[in-house]
Amino acid sequence: MDWKTLFVTFGLVFFAELGDKTQLATMTLAAQSRSFWPVFLGSAAALVSTSLLGALLGAAICQVVPTKIIHTVAGTGFIVMGTLLLWGKI
Repeated sequence: MDWKTLFVTFGLVFFAELGDKTQLATMTLAAQSRSFWPVFLGSAAALVSTSLLGALLGAAICQVVPTKIIHTVAGTGFIVMGTLLLWGKI
């Protein structure tokens, strides 16, 4: 087990998810339903499922596409998204 990767991944996802629309939606559902466990289990299962999908796709893509290209495309995507956000297009 690569513990460093595990902890870095946990920290990155944990802080990225704080205060995002998924967390706000989960808080709203819990407040409306007044039922903690079903909301927690449903949202946890959804996050685990999307994380599994992301990890599987990431592992598959790395087998076909060189890492440098992935970094370049991801970086360019973030720059484009940031620019569009600044211009109010998103």
